[in-house]
Amino acid sequence: MITTIDKAGRIVIPKPLRDLLGVSSGGEVELDIDDDGRIVMSIPDVPKRLVGPPGRRVVVADGDMPPLTVEIVRDTLEKTRRGELR
Repeated sequence: MITTIDKAGRIVIPKPLRDLLGVSSGGEVELDIDDDGRIVMSIPDVPKRLVGPPGRRVVVADGDMPPLTVEIVRDTLEKTRRGELR
């Protein structure tokens, strides 16, 4: 996908990619440069913790998380079945 850089140095991330990453307006992304000089964008991890009694613990995020949609669940299940996620 090709996008442009505006006069202020901003890059527009096309909507299909924002949707895929679960990033919305005001969301944060982390940028880095790999060994080949490519810009790598990732979503920062949200700190999480386990709460509750042993055997009934649940994971609680200590920050905002993108909404979990049916599409994300289906895609994750399919990737897991194909061995793409470990």
